[in-house]
Amino acid sequence: MAVQEARGGTAPEGIHEGGCTCGDCPHGAREGHRRAVAAFLRRRDEFAAGQGLPAAVAHSASASRQWVSEELTQRAEAVADRGRAEGEAWLGRLWLRTLYVVWAAVVALLLTEALTAIGPGWTDARTAALLAALVVAAALTTACRLHRARGGALAPVIGEDNRISTSRTVAACWVLFVAYAILLLAARLAAASDHTQRDALLSGLDLARGAGTVTVLCVVCGIAVLVRRVVGLRILAQRLQKVPAHRPRAADLLTDDSGRGTFADIQYVAVSAVALLFAAVRLARRPDQLPDLPWGLGAIVLISAATYLAGKYAEGGRPAILSVVRAREPGDLDGPIRTGDDIEIRGIGFVPPGAHGADRLSRMVVRIGTVDVHVPLVPVPGGFRNPTDTVLTVPVPAEVEPGSVPVQVVTAAGVATNRCVVEITE
Repeated sequence: MAVQEARGGTAPEGIHEGGCTCGDCPHGAREGHRRAVAAFLRRRDEFAAGQGLPAAVAHSASASRQWVSEELTQRAEAVADRGRAEGEAWLGRLWLRTLYVVWAAVVALLLTEALTAIGPGWTDARTAALLAALVVAAALTTACRLHRARGGALAPVIGEDNRISTSRTVAACWVLFVAYAILLLAARLAAASDHTQRDALLSGLDLARGAGTVTVLCVVCGIAVLVRRVVGLRILAQRLQKVPAHRPRAADLLTDDSGRGTFADIQYVAVSAVALLFAAVRLARRPDQLPDLPWGLGAIVLISAATYLAGKYAEGGRPAILSVVRAREPGDLDGPIRTGDDIEIRGIGFVPPGAHGADRLSRMVVRIGTVDVHVPLVPVPGGFRNPTDTVLTVPVPAEVEPGSVPVQVVTAAGVATNRCVVEITE
């Protein structure tokens, strides 16, 4: 537990393995991950303060740096394993929470209809709305049961990077709303006994009345498919770096992979939510036809979707080396790069979004000639001094032959930079 409480003991045999899902149990996945993270951060800050180093390596700066890096890497991998176990346990519980939300919405609809029926009375439209909601809730319940290991009904909106996709979520909301509206009309049509009333309900499905809603539905679904294709092609072309998350979060709808809010995502979600709310109000007022979304509001949604798509095209970029120089400590003499020296690699995009954890940083590699050198982790209070997004420092190993040698960085996402040739002297 917590990397056996920083390697201080073992859990009792046969009692609560790491995949336990019993909430805040100290042996459970969530609490185990929390304790592992706390133990890792405590150990990292100790190393940053120069504490905890073995006497055998304390006399050598390079040896102590290498030992600290290896120790932090092993602990970070254990924390990452705990994080993945916690993410799987969280997904396994999510389908039940989704069911609670879905059926709570049905109950809220029932209460709203009952309260608003005081005075006007109960109508066929209210019955049809409730029946349509029950059908949609039953379908979502079935989806939750079938995909309970992957988040239940939310499984279709979770992307390949284990994050909630903004485009898929917006499209799914519009699909559910339109399906609900059609089910409402179908229920009313089934209950209608008058020929005139049936004709009026059928005319409510005419394209002339629901053109705005149909157009918006078409665009948001197309955006969801196109964004997946765009992201996939940019990853294959190494123009976009993607690192999987341990588990989906609701904040993924409004942020990028590193957790920072992005304008393209926020405006797309906000505009879509407002348009969807307007369409729901129109459906409540006119339950005999598809919501007639005004073309002005429809155009706003289209502009928002185009902005979101443009943002997906613009995000990311390939990492690049700009220069390689000899790392110089204060007091050192200037000179050429020799075997055993540290080199400082300057560039951009070395740390992909979402890869600031120690387990991801430890996967970075610098290829010097034919030798792969793992980038050492250099801790400081609250983070790491090396590596960073713009600067990497690595030693030149003895296996590197003197002469003109290409240097290349391979990031945690597996993307390789351009090659920069440096001269190494004997």
